[in-house]
Amino acid sequence: MGNIRPSFIKIRAIALVRQHGDKFTEDFDHNKIMVSQLTDVSSKKLRNWIAGYVTRYRQRRVD
Repeated sequence: MGNIRPSFIKIRAIALVRQHGDKFTEDFDHNKIMVSQLTDVSSKKLRNWIAGYVTRYRQRRVD
């Protein structure tokens, strides 16, 4: 079974990929840095959650 993420995580992650798709890769650590630079997320858990979904999204879809 996989992780079920709330829709607000998915919406923000997909919006980031659509706006800044060339800045994200399939590497979680790189995406974590990019999420912290491109957003104003103050919580480490929320940043990692968004970066994790961006990573999985990029692994499934190559935009």
